[in-house]
Amino acid sequence: MSDFSEELVRPTTEDEQGETCVLSGTGMCFPWLQKHIETVGKTLVATGGKREKDFAQTTSACLSFIQEALLKHQWQQAAEYMHSYLQILEDSDSNKRQGAPEIIWRLGSEILYYHPKSSLETFNTFADRMKNIGVMNYLKISLQHALYLLHHGLLEDANRNLSQAETWRYGEKSSSKEVLINLIQAYKGLLQYYTWSKKKMELSQLDEDDYAYNTASQNMLNHSWKTSINLCALIQIPGVWDPFVKSYVEMLEFYGDQDGAREVLTNYAYDEKFPSNPNAHIYLYGFLKRERAPREKLISVLKLSIEKNMILHRKKEEHHKLGLEVLFGVLDFAGCTKNITAWKYLAKYLRQTLMGSHLAWVQEEWNSRKNWWPRFHFSYFWAKSDWKDDKTLACEKALVAGILLGKGCRYFRYVKKQDHQVLQKKIKQMKKSVKKYSIVNPGL
Repeated sequence: MSDFSEELVRPTTEDEQGETCVLSGTGMCFPWLQKHIETVGKTLVATGGKREKDFAQTTSACLSFIQEALLKHQWQQAAEYMHSYLQILEDSDSNKRQGAPEIIWRLGSEILYYHPKSSLETFNTFADRMKNIGVMNYLKISLQHALYLLHHGLLEDANRNLSQAETWRYGEKSSSKEVLINLIQAYKGLLQYYTWSKKKMELSQLDEDDYAYNTASQNMLNHSWKTSINLCALIQIPGVWDPFVKSYVEMLEFYGDQDGAREVLTNYAYDEKFPSNPNAHIYLYGFLKRERAPREKLISVLKLSIEKNMILHRKKEEHHKLGLEVLFGVLDFAGCTKNITAWKYLAKYLRQTLMGSHLAWVQEEWNSRKNWWPRFHFSYFWAKSDWKDDKTLACEKALVAGILLGKGCRYFRYVKKQDHQVLQKKIKQMKKSVKKYSIVNPGL
């Protein structure tokens, strides 16, 4: 694999002098894409002038090739193109130069996550270098890096990463930075909660008269104190913080702070600054039940919960639109292309949205994707591959493809022609739905 993460800065060799490349003042070397933009490179050499315009055209072409490779899951090609795209860091346009690190991080991390020859060391090297290059995105990259480490079960490394980010400061304070810092501290708190939970389990297996019990109890107390500090700041900011609230309340209850737990849950459920969240009422009701609160109090909480749910119901359309946006967003990622749950819900949401006469909602999401989703999800190649690997997935995708692209879509046509006894009824329903709800030719 072309390890672009380790070649951001390196000296130019004699062999590379003869290649078509761009050399920056810092000694960075960026080879041209030999196969795909050779013509553009020759034009650059021939004209000599309009350097800035040619530079912009070349980096734009390179970005297009990266996107094309990602759409086709060609991770090796994407890595090679990415190495060349790094020249964007030398762009004379300050706006493009400032925005480049985030683009490089998003594309590069996606490539390294899925490349079959990528390693943890490579990803870590890339992440660390991007933090230094894109200092404005340091906190965001650090948090995503920590989540990557957590995904690989490296809790200590993730905690160390979050600790470094927690103390990092650059530029002026802003509300967005404060939220990110609070989020970083909260995730660090969750890791500490995990350690606390393990110690709690160990403590339950010890005799209270044993010396080891006192030691374990003190260790738990130290962890709970650290965790409380890290979680407390975040859950005071309006938002949906279910895992953080549950962890914090569990520790408060364990140490007998019933008043503190009740206050946290009450604020989370009823503070008007927080978004409506049915889970918040469930947590409060569960706590009151554990506390053996009077029946009248429990009924009161349930009544308020019902009222909140009625408000949520009135906002159903708004949430439905958001749900549609989220589902499209999830399926933009290569890692979710075979997520049958996402496709099922998207098919369901599309039908419900169109039944509710909200064609504009669907078009709003589809307009930004209609030029690349067909190749990314609905090509003839994917139709054959999905049908071979998971026929139920293929049916769900075919329904979505038919609704968005019409009955002429190659993916839809391939699936509907398949003769499968078990799925015959499903395919028949799929064809009816496409005929009824397709946004290409409504009513056909």
